[in-house]
Amino acid sequence: MTNPNRMPWVDTAKGLSIILVVMMYSAYNTGEYTGGVGFLHYVIGFATPFRMPEFFLISGLFLSQVIDRPWRRYVDRRVVHYLYFYVLWALISIGLKIGIFSRDPAGMLHDLAMAVVQPYGVLWFIYMLAVFGIVIRVLRELRVPHWIVILAAAALQMWAPKPDSYALEQFAAYFVFFYLGFVLAPLIFRLVEWTQARPAIAVAGLLAWALVNGLLVYSPGYAMQPVGMQMGLAAWPPLHLALAVAGAVALCVAGGFLSKFASMEWLRWLGEHSLVVYVAFTIPMSIFRGVMLASGLLTDTGMLSLAVLLVSVISPVVLYFIVKRIGFGTFLFERPAWAHVDRPNAAKASSKPIPRAAREAA
Repeated sequence: MTNPNRMPWVDTAKGLSIILVVMMYSAYNTGEYTGGVGFLHYVIGFATPFRMPEFFLISGLFLSQVIDRPWRRYVDRRVVHYLYFYVLWALISIGLKIGIFSRDPAGMLHDLAMAVVQPYGVLWFIYMLAVFGIVIRVLRELRVPHWIVILAAAALQMWAPKPDSYALEQFAAYFVFFYLGFVLAPLIFRLVEWTQARPAIAVAGLLAWALVNGLLVYSPGYAMQPVGMQMGLAAWPPLHLALAVAGAVALCVAGGFLSKFASMEWLRWLGEHSLVVYVAFTIPMSIFRGVMLASGLLTDTGMLSLAVLLVSVISPVVLYFIVKRIGFGTFLFERPAWAHVDRPNAAKASSKPIPRAAREAA
């Protein structure tokens, strides 16, 4: 059942995004161990320009509804919310991978300490959302004009610096998309609403975009590798930025189109619970891939990548339903009351007619 406080097309677009993110890790993780390239490599290669930008752009869409809240409440919803899941799942991941599987207590303690200043593994996305939330609020307080921030962020993204700090590298790469989601939200909402009423135009526009994006990504000069790809003309920084924004908006339009179909309810649900998949998919991914390769049951890069993708998406969902059914472990996917810094106002805030997506969009 659709939550009336959420926008179906936003969740559907997020569902597409989380599948693309898990697909990338599934394909490249498998390719790293098989040394081969499978068909999913080419699918995810098509999405290279916009895969993560779309996730950040959607995360910024509802920021305007909460940006002017009191500092304490804002920090609780836009910073502490993400840091809670980052810290929790960093502890779980590092504890399992380094402390238990690798039996390296010293290495575990080192990685835990480094995770404070260097985003850990796939959890870097959640870490950066908290950072972006603080930065945008400070810029808001300083009354920095939008056009200055956008130009500076776009220049930083095209420059693509590679500092020693992974956090700074990811900030440079993706802040512009989060900020564009914040600033362009009214325009994007109107565009999706307009295309939802004109499905033929939406499909035609998406096909045209897909053709242009694919031709530029797979133009001469591209190279597919087991753990990544080199794009063709799309690698040129200004064009890469343009394709990232276009692709992010295209996935929003696609979300609007698909959300009209009852058969896509599963995709909308997946987007609404994208955090469940995002924080927990790497553990079953690594275990399943290792078992398949060790047993020799499935060694083809393409088919193994697809199997890893399915297991990586479905396993966290199964765990989520088990947790909800037994009533234990909900802290894994839902922030408990003690993890709020604005508890006295939480109930008051939740009584207002503000979409849940705007309160704690992930």
